[in-house]
Amino acid sequence: MLPSLCLLILAANQHPAQTFVSTYCTSCHGEKVKLGNRRFDRSPLSDSDLAAISKRVESGTMPPRQARQPSPAERQAFLTHLAKQAPQQTSLRRLNRREYRNTIGDLLKLDMDQFDPTSRFPRDQQFAQMDNIGETLVTSSYLLEQYLDAADAIIRKALPAAPPPAPRTWVFKDSFRQQKELDGARNRNKMMNFMLLYEHPRTPHHEGAFAPLYSFAEGAPYDGIYEIKVLAESLHRNNPYDPKLFGRDPQEPFRLGVVAGNAQAGYLHQEQPIQPQLAEPVELIDGPPQWVTFRVHLDRGYQPRFTFPNGINNVRNVFGGFVRRFPEFLPEDQRKAQGIVEGRFAMMKYGAIPQIRIHQVELRGPLDASPVAPSQQILYGNRPFSPERSRELLTSFATRAYRRSATTQEVDRLMAIVDKRRAAGIEPQAALADAFKAVLCSPAFLYIASDKEPQATSAYALASRLSYFLWSTMPDEALLRQASTGALLKPEVLLSETRRLLASPRSQAFVNGFLDSWLNLRSLDDMPPDRDAFGAYYWDGLEDAMKSETRMLMRHLLDENKSIHDFIDARYSFLNKPLARLYGMDAAVPTAGGHQFRKVPFTDSRRGGLLGHGSILTVSANGIETSPVTRGVWMLDNIFGTPPPPPPDDVPALDPDVRGAKTVRDLLTKHRQDQTCMSCHRSIDPPGFALENFDPIGRWRDKYPGGKPIDASGELTTGDKFADITGLREAISRRKPEFSRFLIDRLLTYSTGRKLSALDKPRIDAIATRAAAKGNGLRDLVELIVFSESFRGPKE
Repeated sequence: MLPSLCLLILAANQHPAQTFVSTYCTSCHGEKVKLGNRRFDRSPLSDSDLAAISKRVESGTMPPRQARQPSPAERQAFLTHLAKQAPQQTSLRRLNRREYRNTIGDLLKLDMDQFDPTSRFPRDQQFAQMDNIGETLVTSSYLLEQYLDAADAIIRKALPAAPPPAPRTWVFKDSFRQQKELDGARNRNKMMNFMLLYEHPRTPHHEGAFAPLYSFAEGAPYDGIYEIKVLAESLHRNNPYDPKLFGRDPQEPFRLGVVAGNAQAGYLHQEQPIQPQLAEPVELIDGPPQWVTFRVHLDRGYQPRFTFPNGINNVRNVFGGFVRRFPEFLPEDQRKAQGIVEGRFAMMKYGAIPQIRIHQVELRGPLDASPVAPSQQILYGNRPFSPERSRELLTSFATRAYRRSATTQEVDRLMAIVDKRRAAGIEPQAALADAFKAVLCSPAFLYIASDKEPQATSAYALASRLSYFLWSTMPDEALLRQASTGALLKPEVLLSETRRLLASPRSQAFVNGFLDSWLNLRSLDDMPPDRDAFGAYYWDGLEDAMKSETRMLMRHLLDENKSIHDFIDARYSFLNKPLARLYGMDAAVPTAGGHQFRKVPFTDSRRGGLLGHGSILTVSANGIETSPVTRGVWMLDNIFGTPPPPPPDDVPALDPDVRGAKTVRDLLTKHRQDQTCMSCHRSIDPPGFALENFDPIGRWRDKYPGGKPIDASGELTTGDKFADITGLREAISRRKPEFSRFLIDRLLTYSTGRKLSALDKPRIDAIATRAAAKGNGLRDLVELIVFSESFRGPKE
């Protein structure tokens, strides 16, 4: 009887969650069998283990269908218990790099396109692809040093040493220098009186990809607006060569672009770390030279560089093979020339190669410059500086920077810096500048207020959380006014402000930041596609186009309050000509204005929704080939919300030496014969197989490169079977509540800047119920997120 009594006592004192796990999980995840290299038979279970179990129990994928099943009541009791036991999480966190940069721009009214004070900050660490999670955003001693350097650069930029100079005009003509490779042939051909643009800026060699002004190496003398007039000529769009030679559509008009460049940052004829597009490219008309005007912002030291956005893919290859491939276009004495140098000379002189010639550039500015820079007005106000105003100015700036009223003690500490610097013999303005820098290094500036703020400041804290959620920057004056009176705590005011922020173009920061975090779009160029196999990715500018398509879909759902389930099964998308061509829908977008995006309906069921987007199909590949495992893991992480555990160290990878002899499906079938591998791969492989008809940049294919047919069928762990991507999409659509809860999970994580706990689970369920009642509109869902206790913090 004693052993039985002991068992009863142990059972009575066992953690209820552990009881559930012992009953339904440890037969597959215990001492003898450790599927997925996980053991759940040891007490206490870790938070990460409980979170993983909770997700799979909630989704119905665990226990597996063939195992003993808990009743619906047991399943719900387990999930409810976890929610009740979870501690309340707070969301104190520092600004990440993009938030810091945006905040500095808004705080001081600085144009940040050509100024990046975070360039030496360490890369933000991520959790589940999110770059704004407080627990992972550590503040190292190195980062603290960079904060000091950044503050110094920011205040120096905000307080120009001199007022703006009077506008002046620079004229560049007759003698243009370019890179030495081109200048040798240009000089021999007496073509130095104009610049030549051949390639698009995404080529590997950048030969004629940028046309800079080498005689303007010093750049603009002052931050401000400049007018640029360019005399440009479009030549040889129609030519006698095979269009494949140049990798561009001959029907598409040439476009002239302009990007920033700085001689101090590197070679002006190559890519640079900071090179924002200064203005929208303009189409050129075939024929004689024409004047084009741009009005752009240039920072001090920067200059305009001209580009050919839809130019040739690789002009070096054209130069190198021209004499050999097209001798009939050359004079008799030039047909035996060999090598790229002679080929460049001959092609430039005798060939009808597509090109833009720039004959003259006129630059005028700075225009409409205020006598006092806006950033200086922020720091000094509308009156001249005087030492007696130091406390007043510090109070005003600290209040803006801290996104709440600065306290007397905080201002006292800042004034102590001024006093110490003055005592050391530093002149008053420099002493005040050091105190301004201290503001930018203060935790009150660097950290976003948590949901544990006292009632007196909770309205300010809410304003910051709302603004960083929807704008990735500090609250504007209108939002801070509502916080200062406490009105923001009223539901009707909070709803009005949420809708105002969402309606602003600045909410594009939310769209971009959330998609980077949810779908990992920021990693689209981490493993760029092979240039030889997937040249269209580069010459058609598909990386930017793919991101735009996915962002425009979310923007559309947000603006029109369309159902979040359009992420899965939308029968339309937003395409430009290159994307339409990639998708086999060339006729859907006209050539004229083909670089512009438009909404396009889909009749092919294989496209539609995120799973047909080139961005998703590229970011889930490795740039060379596809893998059902890689794409399957991506699907579990980002669509199903049930990420698999990492593979055990002792599990071998697929043998690449036999891949050509067998299909990928055969290899994975063999791989799953190992019990340790089988438990995860039965979840991973099926959704990965469904995407195999798409190559590494999202083009449809029926066969692998070796000629073997593709079998895209599979069966999910839920028992849903499918024959291809259409069937998989339908299977996901049948489980809309699960997708809704997962998307809410991602939105809550992003909005709060913290890892969610079991305590958030009933809140997610409540949001999902209310969203479904409203029709699952994305805008409605964002509003429900804002009104949730997870976002606003616990009620008083």
